[in-house]
Amino acid sequence: INISVFPPSNACIGRYILNIQITSCGHTYQRCLGDFYVLFNPWCADDPVYMDNQAHREEYVLNEHGILYEGVHKHITSRPWHFGQFEDGILDICLKILDMGASYHHGSDRDHCWRNDPVHVSMVVNHMISSHTTNSIMKIPENNDYLKGTKPFSWNGSVPILQQWYNGRCRPVRYGYCGSLASVMCTVMRCLGIPSRVVTNFCFPCSLENPLGINEIFDCTGRNLCGKDRLWRYHCWNESWMARRDLNQCCGDWQCLDPTPLETGRGSACSGPTWVRSIREGELDLDYDGHHMFSRVNSNYVGWLSQNNAKKTKFFCDAWPCGQHLITKSVGSEQFEDITGAYKYELGSVKNKEAYYRAYRRIHPGYCNASNCHIERELSSLKNPFLSESGINMRLKMANCPMYGEDVQLHWLLENLRSENKNLKFNLCAQIITYSGYPMDQFWKDSVNVTLGPREVKKIPLCISYSQYGPYLSDHNIMKVVAVSDPECGEVLMVSRDIVINRPPVIVKLLSQPRLKVPCTAEISFCNPLQEDMKNCVMTLEGCGLFKEPMTIDLGTLASNQQARTIVEFTPYRLGSHRLLANLGCHKF
Repeated sequence: INISVFPPSNACIGRYILNIQITSCGHTYQRCLGDFYVLFNPWCADDPVYMDNQAHREEYVLNEHGILYEGVHKHITSRPWHFGQFEDGILDICLKILDMGASYHHGSDRDHCWRNDPVHVSMVVNHMISSHTTNSIMKIPENNDYLKGTKPFSWNGSVPILQQWYNGRCRPVRYGYCGSLASVMCTVMRCLGIPSRVVTNFCFPCSLENPLGINEIFDCTGRNLCGKDRLWRYHCWNESWMARRDLNQCCGDWQCLDPTPLETGRGSACSGPTWVRSIREGELDLDYDGHHMFSRVNSNYVGWLSQNNAKKTKFFCDAWPCGQHLITKSVGSEQFEDITGAYKYELGSVKNKEAYYRAYRRIHPGYCNASNCHIERELSSLKNPFLSESGINMRLKMANCPMYGEDVQLHWLLENLRSENKNLKFNLCAQIITYSGYPMDQFWKDSVNVTLGPREVKKIPLCISYSQYGPYLSDHNIMKVVAVSDPECGEVLMVSRDIVINRPPVIVKLLSQPRLKVPCTAEISFCNPLQEDMKNCVMTLEGCGLFKEPMTIDLGTLASNQQARTIVEFTPYRLGSHRLLANLGCHKF
């Protein structure tokens, strides 16, 4: 007997048991034929997650390989990630996540009725990633202290994280960061049949007091002080495709889901789902957490100079607006796609201003009846004055693309826009900044007297040696260089530059063509570029369909300029597109 099962499009997702009852010659007996799983179906036009583009379905549902984008908006770096949604046991783990988080919105999960709605399913998954009090999948280290767990940037994929959570009696995995949290959520959503992708937003504000303003405070040396607000250099979240019945949507569209718990002034919480189009239009009343998501791509930057911890002065600068670059992996390509236009209209356009005014009235109830001109005057009073208004233009331009072990070379460009001489004294400094905007050690300081003749342009070379920044960099490969004028000279001018230090590459070379259930070999090579030993070197290898568990190779200590080569053997155990990932960790990073 051949039996076909056609579940309706509104069936609850999950594991089902199929029994058959047979009556013959007055006798009735039952037999269990087995179990089967019902998932959301983006190929079915009646399903709320239906996606009509085949190439998009292949990318956002079937593709197990992704790319995470990191760095800063002027220097974007990338690294591969294994989603692994089709690995053995992952589907059962994803359903366990729904079981553990079922009470989040519904109190009881007796009838499972909410499991046919991708909105509620996404809310439960979003909450379970890192916000659940006891059983969340992953934790973010407090105060960048991860000595009692795994380094957040050492993960290559979602599968080991989900397996460790499941095998560890659903206790949180320590530790992750926004990129790994968003990627694990993407794995779970794709596994359940919901098209999903990871998005990176550069210049991401996190403010406790003013939802539409981010404040950074500096001292007279240019050192970034630790205030209440944070300007994250980048932040990753998840987008999932679904038709929102609660918003009367008849067709699917991207919904924003941020699983990273962020401080909101009322405690930390994850965000979403929020309709991406409602963020662009400033329609914040439509959706969950709309005002949080709008502020994260539309906040104004305000910089202050603190003098003797008492007086604070706005300085002249050309601030990069928050949320001006949002990217994700392109469909069928290793390149990134700029999706900023999906979140906001072009800066300064009429539609951009209309959406901002609309959102401003909803975020600040005191302005609900204010005119556009009134709001614009209020915004102008908050912003920093531009450098050009002081008669000076400045910028820091990279002269090289530094890697670990190399000196950082910059050109400091100054231009006098006036017809009179300018005599200025500048304080310069460099300090380590975490990706989440937390200022670390200040390791370099200098002071320079600059004289500019009328309309003169001057280029000043700056060099920060590896011996100066190397001992402080650790896992945080971002530094901030600042030049700020002495307040005694009159107007306070500032220019800054975030610099990414690239990690040395690990080279993977296949020595034979991978074939199903046939042993295959690969060569992994790495060269120590530092003028010192690299201690406690450990290589971690991972690959969907290649390794059932990550392989760890202890390389010990690598001397300066020493080349390490390792031959590994593996046997592909399932068909598909395979990618071998190698990650090196040591006492330096």
